[in-house]
Amino acid sequence: MAHAHPNPDAHDEEHNHGTRRSYLIGFALSVVLTAIPFWLVMADVIADTMVATIVIMAFGAVQIVVHMIYFLHMNTKSEGGWTMMAAIFTIIIIVIALSGSLWVMFHLNTNMMPGHIMNPADLL
Repeated sequence: MAHAHPNPDAHDEEHNHGTRRSYLIGFALSVVLTAIPFWLVMADVIADTMVATIVIMAFGAVQIVVHMIYFLHMNTKSEGGWTMMAAIFTIIIIVIALSGSLWVMFHLNTNMMPGHIMNPADLL
């Protein structure tokens, strides 16, 4: 005969799979955090492109945190803290990738020859 566990929620506390409510909150936050930057770009709300880039990257960073909390269920308690170590590693890699990408794009834009116009007839 199977014995009932004295605390039926103990399994959920150990693994924290999330509830329907937490998934809906995560989904709503993801939609809002996607719609706002889309609107900022499409409506040309921010005139300065550097400020717009920083604002959009900030929204992206917040969205990554929302996904980690609401969908990946990362916290300091689960799996002995290893998920938090994975999260820290992920954050470091993302910062390197984003800052490196912005650095490369900025220098490509700066160092390309903006006054040089290529004539398509020269390619033939």
